[in-house]
Amino acid sequence: QVQLVESGGGLVQAGGSLRLSCAASGRTFSRYVMGWFRQAPGKEREFVACIRWSVGSTYYRDSVKGRFTISRDNAKNTVDLQMNSLKPEDTAIYYCAAGSSGGIPTFRRTYDYWGQGTQVTVSS
Repeated sequence: QVQLVESGGGLVQAGGSLRLSCAASGRTFSRYVMGWFRQAPGKEREFVACIRWSVGSTYYRDSVKGRFTISRDNAKNTVDLQMNSLKPEDTAIYYCAAGSSGGIPTFRRTYDYWGQGTQVTVSS
């Protein structure tokens, strides 16, 4: 059974940093794409970043480029999202997801498995 468990959320002031971690278990993820999505109150869930586990290639939404970095640790089976220079508009619940590497990684429907989410709040 696939499990994705996020951690690392919290409250931070604008300009600060947080590091989210997603612990993945239940299968080998070498052929998967791992993504981070977020959902703010009253808004749809949106793509943030992704990484193809096998080759380590990454992709980001424009608004987080240069501020967020996604990475994976093969030994620990974790996917992290380092978030720097945080802004109030980054406030949301952040979700980790796993899906087939053959799908379009920015689309929600590419992802078959989702974590429960972790809250990130950025105060101004």
